[in-house]
Amino acid sequence: MSSVYRSFGMTVPATGRAIAPVDAIAMMKQGKAGNGALLAYGNGRSYGDTCQNTAGGVIDMRTMNRILAFDPGSGVMEAEAGVLLSDVIAHVAPYGFFPPVVPGTQFVTLGGAIANDVHGKNHHRRGTFGCHVLSFSLLRSDGRIHECSANENPHLFAATIGGMGLTGIVLSARFTLMKVPSPDVTENVARFRDLAEFFDLAEAADAANEYAVAWIDQLAGGRASGRGLLMTGNHAGAGSRAATSAGSRLAVPFQPPVNVLNRPFLKLFNAAYRWKKGRASGPQDTTCQSFFFPLDGVRNWNRLYGPKGLFQHQSDVPEEAARRAVPALLAAARAAGQGSFLTVLKRFGGQRSPGLLSFPRPGYTLTLDFPNRGARTRALLDRLDAITVEAGGAVNPYKDARMSADVFEASFPQWRELEALRDPAFLSDFWRRTALKTADRAT
Repeated sequence: MSSVYRSFGMTVPATGRAIAPVDAIAMMKQGKAGNGALLAYGNGRSYGDTCQNTAGGVIDMRTMNRILAFDPGSGVMEAEAGVLLSDVIAHVAPYGFFPPVVPGTQFVTLGGAIANDVHGKNHHRRGTFGCHVLSFSLLRSDGRIHECSANENPHLFAATIGGMGLTGIVLSARFTLMKVPSPDVTENVARFRDLAEFFDLAEAADAANEYAVAWIDQLAGGRASGRGLLMTGNHAGAGSRAATSAGSRLAVPFQPPVNVLNRPFLKLFNAAYRWKKGRASGPQDTTCQSFFFPLDGVRNWNRLYGPKGLFQHQSDVPEEAARRAVPALLAAARAAGQGSFLTVLKRFGGQRSPGLLSFPRPGYTLTLDFPNRGARTRALLDRLDAITVEAGGAVNPYKDARMSADVFEASFPQWRELEALRDPAFLSDFWRRTALKTADRAT
């Protein structure tokens, strides 16, 4: 059966053969999985083609969604790979726990969080999601289930965390939750007039808070260039022990024929957001849904970008290069006449992930979202890649749909170690156009 398994960015059509987990498991145990025939698919929240396998089959993991065990004494949970982060939050919140790391959406699967080694607003304190994974069961095409941890099959453990699903199927995983007084967050918002002021504030903000993230008014130029809001937060000392509903009250019911998030709209949105968010005086209590997952409140919000979809570009540049590289990235986008709906700037800390190809490294990460306008947008993204690599940084592969093989190799020179551990039956469109292309050139 053929089904459409597109990424959330919707820039690359992807129709592949759908395979139920039970059938894929049977194929692997019988040794019937061919080279490049398989790739596990979570909930499709990746922006690029790391979750796509147009030349093979896609294993829809969402039916493997059971929480198997949770110990409120230790905060350790065991769950199947298809369980959603929203279900984890709902299960542990009444016990006073919360995931130590959450990305910008709660609608990711556990397997996806591991495969992409997701990070959040508190990397400076907790690192990536992989830092809190204790062990997992990995089924490979040799038909064996490999129990993986830092001590058992450590090479597969490292390759699978951040390994983009290329080492096999994660069946279930054990990971630790964080003890919190409430899932709610007490938030503070501070305006900064330019990037120089942000950089002066960032380290102290990280030291004093569990969470810190900046919103940038990307379209502001001249003396207003780089202005924005620094939002910091800590779990509220008192509040509900139940997480607010993960349901979406609003939705984009159909695909508009054009991009709705055009430049005039973005100028108005940025001005309104800066005024409304920036006028808060003093700490404000907010729900975890509002603080961590604001876009989850609108179902199918990616449809607003129109039928051509959106590209997300996330860069990570070393701390010593950030004061010149981040302004250059923003200036390049403005010069190209491209508007980013959400522009986020965060500081990564020094905690290393156990993952072999984990994206975060000490420095600053800038995320930009652009509507797909074809060659013009791709030219801008190539320019952003060049600025990032020249600064000694990296481009995030988990959110990419078009980076060149050269940019991937410059960002992740250790990719050959993953290739050596990749299960030959597993392959993605991303790996075909980057790593394997580089390998073919070398031979």
